[in-house]
Amino acid sequence: MAALGREHRHLTPLVAMGGRLHKLDQELAETRELFRSDDPGMADEARAEEALLNAGIEELEQQIKPALIPHDPLDDRPAIVEIRGGTGGDEAAIFAADLFRMYIRFAEGRRWRVEMISQSDGALGGVKEAIFKVKGEGVFGAMRWESGVHRVQRVPVTESQGRIHTSAATVAVLPEAEEIDLKIEDKDLRIDVFRSSGPGGQSVNTTDSAVRITHIPSGIVVSQQDQKSQLQNKLKAMEVLRARLLDARLAEQETARARMRKTQVGTGDRSAKIRTYNFPQNRVTDHRINFSMHELTKVLDGQIDPLIEALKVADIEERLGE
Repeated sequence: MAALGREHRHLTPLVAMGGRLHKLDQELAETRELFRSDDPGMADEARAEEALLNAGIEELEQQIKPALIPHDPLDDRPAIVEIRGGTGGDEAAIFAADLFRMYIRFAEGRRWRVEMISQSDGALGGVKEAIFKVKGEGVFGAMRWESGVHRVQRVPVTESQGRIHTSAATVAVLPEAEEIDLKIEDKDLRIDVFRSSGPGGQSVNTTDSAVRITHIPSGIVVSQQDQKSQLQNKLKAMEVLRARLLDARLAEQETARARMRKTQVGTGDRSAKIRTYNFPQNRVTDHRINFSMHELTKVLDGQIDPLIEALKVADIEERLGE
């Protein structure tokens, strides 16, 4: 019922546009009947009306084309976002923290719910790794474009000579996997427990509550220690593992399809440099579509809607051309 409800919600606007197009076509046919009128003034008015109707029909057809592309049901799912500092040491961890804050602000602006899964802090307020889930309408459909390598160019707080450094952080956005998406056999898992490290409270660092799960066929390893009990950590780790396995399967499908495409939009290539944040020039550039904004402060404050919309449009244009 939920799936049918989502499909109905996505088809309703398309049906409405189809109804308006049918009505305009009827009006156009009736208007052209007036061309043969004995009244020259009425015939002239009909020709002027024809031009307006043709313009309206053309505009409506342009709106209908992208709506005809089949909706990806994954777009409605929650997203699991993983951010990790890459090359650049402490500065990379600081940049990862900036991205973490950017996505939290973006989610808050859309009234989405954020649920932390795990976080490993670095020096100087940086983040070595942050994993969190975002819930809300159309979350994965919007966030999926953020997967890849994000690069920053600026003078780090760790730099005493004022030189501009380049650092990077990786972002992976995974659709939340449901039980029916894939079956994970118990025999394919190796589960290890160990004592949590880092800041902790009562029972966190005094018992073997941390969990490490290895999926033997794929080699994917997930560790979780932020929850209070071993069971909670295991449940969270399995949630991340399912998402990573589903993402790996989707990435293979997208990569095969992308061989015929011109850009890296939506290909699932996690190693691709997708965006540069250039502080000296106050510029953010998305390299997949060569789109730039000179509002870096706003972007890092969570206002990434123009970037996401530009990527969506580019993807629609490519898919219409396939």
